[in-house]
Amino acid sequence: MARHVVVVGGGNAALCAAISARECGARVTLLERAPFDLRGGNTRFTAGAMRVVYEGVDDLVRLMPDLTPAEIERTDFSCYSAADFFDDMGRVTQYRCDPALVDRLVNDSYPTLRWMQSHAVRFLPLYGRQSFNVDGRVRFWGGLTIEAWGGGPGLVDSLTNAAERSGVALRYGVRAVRLTTQSGRVDGVVVRHPGGEESIPADAVVLAAGGFEANPAWRTRYLGPGWDLARVRGTRFNTGDGIRMAMDVGAAARGHWSGCHAVGWDANAPEFGDLDVGDGFQKHSYPFGIMVNTRGQRFVDEGADFRNYTYAKYGREVLMQPGQVAWQIFDAKVTHLLRDEYRIRQVTRVTAESLDALAAKLEGVDATQFCATVRTFNAAVDQSTPFDPTRKDGRSARGLEVPKSNWANPLDTPPFEAYAVTCGITFTFGGLHVDADARVISEEGAPIAGLFGAGELVGGLFYFNYPGGTGLTSGAVFGRRAGAGAAAGD
Repeated sequence: MARHVVVVGGGNAALCAAISARECGARVTLLERAPFDLRGGNTRFTAGAMRVVYEGVDDLVRLMPDLTPAEIERTDFSCYSAADFFDDMGRVTQYRCDPALVDRLVNDSYPTLRWMQSHAVRFLPLYGRQSFNVDGRVRFWGGLTIEAWGGGPGLVDSLTNAAERSGVALRYGVRAVRLTTQSGRVDGVVVRHPGGEESIPADAVVLAAGGFEANPAWRTRYLGPGWDLARVRGTRFNTGDGIRMAMDVGAAARGHWSGCHAVGWDANAPEFGDLDVGDGFQKHSYPFGIMVNTRGQRFVDEGADFRNYTYAKYGREVLMQPGQVAWQIFDAKVTHLLRDEYRIRQVTRVTAESLDALAAKLEGVDATQFCATVRTFNAAVDQSTPFDPTRKDGRSARGLEVPKSNWANPLDTPPFEAYAVTCGITFTFGGLHVDADARVISEEGAPIAGLFGAGELVGGLFYFNYPGGTGLTSGAVFGRRAGAGAAAGD
């Protein structure tokens, strides 16, 4: 008789686990806490970008067979090697990331996307967010080239369709509340739904229910004071259930429990993500301008690196500012470079024809200090170095208390635009000890029989920061691995 695998969660990692387990011959039940209309976890709120190793355009054509000869001719896709991916993971996490997990992530990234493609997931170039036109050619930058067709919502729909075609039983509005065990082995899940509680027996359980970013009490307990004030970029249902259930049966905690992925998010965004807006509340073009707090002072190096490698940590910096708010300032020289999220209807924006007039419109900002900050910044810009948004151009503003290392331009060309941002938390970095085969590890250091983990609740991958597009790739890689392991048994 086929093994029964229960998958807890409804996003990218959970769906990949369910499809993989079914592909390996298991009978699979997926439990999604959210109702059908809100399904998909944080995946549904993403742009769908996925970081993947590729050696050149031929690898990309295999993933994106719809690429036309004309697109290939006019585009510089470059390559993104395994060494590049390893270097990025090490550098941004201050070399604390688990080597075995990173090895699995990097080396399985391309095969996993090819596997997803075999289940009718489509990919396309990330033109709108990761490329610029330079001298008539499209140039990608930052090692991030691919997105799922339809973004996060499209990815959820594609994987859901694949799961349904393969025979996975999908149950919505069902919250897993605890694991059951016998003789040290996980043998089922207790769930809660409108009809009451129900015990579902299983030969193995895959936990892929996200982190604890939507739990303000846990955020404050583990991330620190003030984190209860952060907005949640995605689903309201990621409250740490999977982590708690596993630890209740002896799983070890692991990773950066006081760290998280947090970004600049529109100051007037709602408490939780809005599916109609998706990730449009994010504001990630700050490398081309400056950010000031309500004191009128800059507080980060906006050009420290490509936004891929700073955006996930700068949300924390905004949260630490007075009132948990900051303003991003741009002039007319660069507004054509702003990402599409700056043009949504729900944006918090002010414009003016002079800096003095702009200062008067920046709610809560010390106007005198703001104007002084801009004058000092403008005078410090090295205008002898050419501006190039597709590489770290070295065009800097030095001699300041907070320097700007790249893409520095004086703010001197009206009209001026300013965007109010706060902190939007995406997911938490702390989670469970999970090995490279996606097995959940106990506090004694041994795998817990019958228990696997994938997605945001995997601890040990990310510390302090995060390379853009790695989350979905990680979820798919370890979800696929977890499903296969759960179906195979010990």
